Amino acid sequence: MMGVPAGGQLPAHVHPAMSDAPLWLFDLDNTLHNTSAHIFPRINVAMTEYMVRHLQISQHEADQLRRQYWLRYGATMLGLMHHHNTDPQHFLHHTHQFPDLPELVVPEPALRGILRRLPGRKTVVSNGPHDYVCAVLREMGLLRSFEQVFGVEQLALQPKPDPRAFHAVLRRLRVPATRCTLVEDSLENLRSAKALGMRTVWISRSARKPAYVDVQLRSVLHIARLQRP
Repeated sequence: MMGVPAGGQLPAHVHPAMSDAPLWLFDLDNTLHNTSAHIFPRINVAMTEYMVRHLQISQHEADQLRRQYWLRYGATMLGLMHHHNTDPQHFLHHTHQFPDLPELVVPEPALRGILRRLPGRKTVVSNGPHDYVCAVLREMGLLRSFEQVFGVEQLALQPKPDPRAFHAVLRRLRVPATRCTLVEDSLENLRSAKALGMRTVWISRSARKPAYVDVQLRSVLHIARLQRP
């Protein structure tokens, strides 16, 4: 994908002084984008079909196995890697094919301007594959709003909330956790980030806010209320 590197050196358009700026880490699915509306159901079906086809099991068995792997490892992919020697790149590619992506993406026209006015560096950190994340951001008109995009490949195939995922991001960006703010819909991911010293912003309409959540917002569109991380 063109436009945003998958971790590494700062791109040419980023001024060196920005390396000392506060850093926002944004999740994609159900944070920047309403993925539950159309895309998540398609991914769920694709993962089940992948397991049926490649493990030669029934749909019922695949559904049960997916649940077991999710509960044990936090990701279907990790369970398949551990127990079936599945190639993660093959799995990610075949479960994230969306030729009709423009029809599935839920637009947020105001979000680009909101992000532009938000001070500090901005990065996307997602458990999805890098190409998928960039494709959704591009369709939303947000790809150029972020300095870098980290998919699960850039997290050493250790998805959030594994602390190793966050350490991989911090090493690539060369910043301490204390200078980062994670914006997420997942409490598990926020809990892990908080333990590392990050500030946490929970995108949720829940009536209850855990102690490890610093700020709760009903929508990422309200992020402008936070003048700085």
